[in-house]
Amino acid sequence: MPLDHESILRHLFAARPRLSAAAYVVVRDVQVAEDIFQNVALKAVTKDVSFEHEGALLSWAMVTAKREGIDWLRKRKPETVGLEEEVLDLLHREWNASGAGPAAPGEGDRMLALRDCLEKTPRHSRQLLELRYFEGRSCGECAEAIGIGLDAVYQRLSRLHRQLKQCIDRRLDPASS
Repeated sequence: MPLDHESILRHLFAARPRLSAAAYVVVRDVQVAEDIFQNVALKAVTKDVSFEHEGALLSWAMVTAKREGIDWLRKRKPETVGLEEEVLDLLHREWNASGAGPAAPGEGDRMLALRDCLEKTPRHSRQLLELRYFEGRSCGECAEAIGIGLDAVYQRLSRLHRQLKQCIDRRLDPASS
């Protein structure tokens, strides 16, 4: 039997911090993340979707929050440099794995590969990643903190995203060992 509207809202509001955080990682704006959470809750009870259990609802809500965040960025902040889709997926999987049951096969390996790759990243590059993604600073604030131009921040982040993806792919491909 599908969840009723009251159960859907109860489960969503219980998961509100995780869902809002998932949106925040994408949009880097607390108010926008809250708006996205509210849109997800509204869609869950007004769209023609049904959920057989809490896990299905929360999985749908995480994906929907992420997609709404990406859509918001595309429409309103074309100059924003965000994490690549694959890295966002890894972060969402890590959140899901830490509080929503067992991880899917291979997810643990990807997270370990990401951690290994980050550890091997030069200190100045890690500093930029920490400022941008862990402290939530804008690219302009990162440029000011590090003492480089805004275009250089964009270029370095783009290069770091590519290098991290390649590093993860190498670590996960047994043929490259």
